[in-house]
Amino acid sequence: MTSKTGEPPALATKAGGADWRSAYAARLVLTDLLVLIWVVFGVQIAWLGLDSAAGGFSGSRGDIAISYTVISVVIIVAWMIALSNYGTRTDRVVGVGASEYKLISNASVRLFGIIAILAFIFKIDLARGYILMAFPLGVVVLLLSRWIWRQWLGVRRLQGLYSSRVLLVGSEDSVLHIARQLARQPQAGYKVVGACVPSGLIGDQLPGLSIPVSGDLTKLAEALEATGADTVVITSSDELPPERVRELSWSLEPGRQHLVVAPSLTGIAGPRIHTRPVAGLPLIHVETPRYDGRKIVAKRALDLLGSGVLLMALSPLLLVVAATVKLSSPGPVLFKQRRVGMQGNHFEMLKFRSMVSDAELRLGEVGKLGRGEGNEVLFKMRNDPRVTPVGQLLRRFSLDELPQLFNVLLGSMSLVGPRPPLEREVSSYEQHVHRRFLVKPGITGLWQVSGRSNLGWEDSVRLDLYYVENWSMTGDLIILWRTARAVLSSEGAY
Repeated sequence: MTSKTGEPPALATKAGGADWRSAYAARLVLTDLLVLIWVVFGVQIAWLGLDSAAGGFSGSRGDIAISYTVISVVIIVAWMIALSNYGTRTDRVVGVGASEYKLISNASVRLFGIIAILAFIFKIDLARGYILMAFPLGVVVLLLSRWIWRQWLGVRRLQGLYSSRVLLVGSEDSVLHIARQLARQPQAGYKVVGACVPSGLIGDQLPGLSIPVSGDLTKLAEALEATGADTVVITSSDELPPERVRELSWSLEPGRQHLVVAPSLTGIAGPRIHTRPVAGLPLIHVETPRYDGRKIVAKRALDLLGSGVLLMALSPLLLVVAATVKLSSPGPVLFKQRRVGMQGNHFEMLKFRSMVSDAELRLGEVGKLGRGEGNEVLFKMRNDPRVTPVGQLLRRFSLDELPQLFNVLLGSMSLVGPRPPLEREVSSYEQHVHRRFLVKPGITGLWQVSGRSNLGWEDSVRLDLYYVENWSMTGDLIILWRTARAVLSSEGAY
């Protein structure tokens, strides 16, 4: 029997399943060790000189002397043990999310605290600069090396490698939903290789997806063997009583096969989720998003500071762009458009004019032309005839959006938020889409750093609602950083 890739199940599992975990972890061990050796000994030599590496000593209690080289070796070994004990190299945290980075930081901070306490108790006189430089620099370089590895891992996972081989189990609707969600983010490392549904016949495929049906819910053991899956994801429990789920968990091979239960609730980020075992039940607590209090004040402070600094720093560029727009074609420099903002309130959004002055009047005429971009709600056209030559350049690097910094400064927009829609677009919204008005619209957002105009309507809504439900200051800073890359690449900008 072979898997859907044409490989025997054992070989398929070895190539993309359990073995990749230990191989990837071993690579992380090697690079972590090299990083720590370079940082710790580098700081020792830079701070204390070459003599310390050749056998120099640090004074301690009494007449006892301790070699700084020995101390550096002890710090490196202890650091490696801390990284291992905190699970920074496990497959559950590598690849996506911030857990890997948080665990590295937590392990390092706690190790630093332990060393400081031991040095105080035993009255070991260590050079403070040596310690105070080694730990922060070590954390930064460790995080950088892990980020580089994450880019490498993401490319491999896009190729279908270094991923868990997933067998989906549940109702057909729930299986389809989870399969589509996992397909949106292959970098997460879950490659669906089969599905078991109540009415499934072996050889069928899930509608619209090239995922084979491996039988019904009574054929789980056979499906695992046939697909070479190492992870079972239960997408719904209506068809599986608790006793059957428990028996399934017992039947999995410890250390090689894993059980995951996927709740029907989606679009929720980690910080809002807390698991609490009660009476043998793994209850999932989901915090309700809040749009008031300190978070709002902090977000407004970031908007004021960011927009003010950017306006001052970019003022020469703003003047050059304004003069170029004025001289290149007849019409005003700024384009003002009525948009819908927070709580459904209207405001005038500012942009540098990138189209001819009568662009709005010609919208009906242009809309009749064939276009392969945009979607059923958002009108986008890659080669819009209304865009001026200068406007094309402005749009390519998003320079036309710079005047929106004034909107941010005045409070009608935020640096980061959902896309500000037109009034005619809002009339086409389904009811749930109106949740995007709970926060201020933004100059940039998840929609921009994830494809911009290349996104379909469903993906645009999904990303905007995800932001509204899970926004945080850390998330805003990450989006701003990713925006710079998206603007430079000019992908999806037209």
